[in-house]
Amino acid sequence: MSEGDATSGEAGGEGAGEGRAVFFVSDRTGITAETLGNTLLSQFEAVRFRRVTLPFVDSAERACAARERIDAEAERSGCRPLVFSTLVDPALRRVVASCRGVFLDFFDAFIQPVERELGMAYARAPGRMHGMADPARYAGRMDAVNFALATDDGAGVRHYGQADVILLGVSRCGKTPTSLYLALQFGVRAANYPLTADVLEGGVLPAALAPHRAALYGLTIAPERLAMLRAARHPDGGYAAISACRAEVRRAETLYREEAIAFLNTTAMSIEEIATTILQHRGLR
Repeated sequence: MSEGDATSGEAGGEGAGEGRAVFFVSDRTGITAETLGNTLLSQFEAVRFRRVTLPFVDSAERACAARERIDAEAERSGCRPLVFSTLVDPALRRVVASCRGVFLDFFDAFIQPVERELGMAYARAPGRMHGMADPARYAGRMDAVNFALATDDGAGVRHYGQADVILLGVSRCGKTPTSLYLALQFGVRAANYPLTADVLEGGVLPAALAPHRAALYGLTIAPERLAMLRAARHPDGGYAAISACRAEVRRAETLYREEAIAFLNTTAMSIEEIATTILQHRGLR
């Protein structure tokens, strides 16, 4: 398997300088293996991990190459790598499972109980979740992504009537990445509109938003966190000044309350958490 087939993550140290190696092995994109594996690893904050994704392990040759790479890492580091797998094909699972790492297969762990309960064998078809097995669902997600891009940062207001949700907030509070995540992951049509200093000084809801009040949802953030995010982007000038951040956040939250717009504090939340909370609060499906 070439270097182009693998994606390395953060480096760290588990006693040693570079950390415990973790491999995510999949016959498709590796997204599921990464998501489930990282969820487990997040519970071990004292350990730092070096992550490597091996996607598209969909043949005996690639399975052997994956095993060889894991074995080489075990030999080099003297420590058994953790191997998270979502391989569908039992033959490929057996090949990778014979590696010198700690093999943890999500698919094999859960498929047999489901088979027993449903009284049927599974399809043995890879790529059902993140592939093109459901063209209509995939097309819907791509349409939602195009909508999010076309209506980003206050653009395309004429299309707001098609929006499932319209996110409001000051600059750098997470509107754009949340809109794109809602679109790509859930097929939700999410627009976003910036509450600039000029808008906030007026103290009234912009005219372009008034007809779409039912779709509005506000985001807010701690001024200190906002100042850090802005400083990383534009360190000079008043954009990242804590005084400006405090004033904008205060005015935005005042606007939300006066206009009865539900809002969410994103300070300590990931994009995934923000998006899921919005889905729940808005009752979106």
